[in-house]
Amino acid sequence: MTPDDPAPLPGFDEPAAGRSRITCRMCGRPLRGRQARLWGLGEDCRGKLALRAAPKPPEHDIEQETLPGT
Repeated sequence: MTPDDPAPLPGFDEPAAGRSRITCRMCGRPLRGRQARLWGLGEDCRGKLALRAAPKPPEHDIEQETLPGT
């Protein structure tokens, strides 16, 4: 580290040797779990995306008269 480089933030973990650091595509935080790395999204961000999906409308029976001749 040269004198011109800023000091790392507290709690910042350097990536392990030989492994590239993978970050979340939404928030930029480092991804640690296998599932998070496969999706490219952290657990919190995947949850946020799931909430954005429209809920399935409730199913209900419609009362209809029978067709004549059936």
